[in-house]
Amino acid sequence: MRLNTIKPTTGAKTAKKRVGRGGGSGLGKTCGRGHKGQTARAGGFHKLGFEGGQMPLQRRIPKSGFISHLALESAELPLSALNKIDAPIIDIAALRNANLISRSIKRVKIMLSGSIGKSITLKGIKATAGARKSIEAAGGKVEA
Repeated sequence: MRLNTIKPTTGAKTAKKRVGRGGGSGLGKTCGRGHKGQTARAGGFHKLGFEGGQMPLQRRIPKSGFISHLALESAELPLSALNKIDAPIIDIAALRNANLISRSIKRVKIMLSGSIGKSITLKGIKATAGARKSIEAAGGKVEA
């Protein structure tokens, strides 16, 4: 293979669109721009979604969806994360001190993921049924 013999594959390069070369070319007279209007003019530009002053579609259609503000102040933690805390009684303040949750979190739920190897007491923290069984099996308890 030589550099002077390299050519692009067939169909990769297309000929430049030559406008204004007669009606037979398919791009004569208006040159593919249609009749009159803003886009027919030189420099005719409008923003994406602009509909000539009519209320744009993205503003006509009502907003949809839902963002739960409770989710912003709730957190889920795996059971194995509780092993990082040395305190026998674990509450939200203990989780904050261990940097397991941020300051904005007000509700925490412990999920059954991993295992716990010590006896602990959960105060003011919810736990799934599986996590509760695992904590009680390790000699701990969950207080609501």
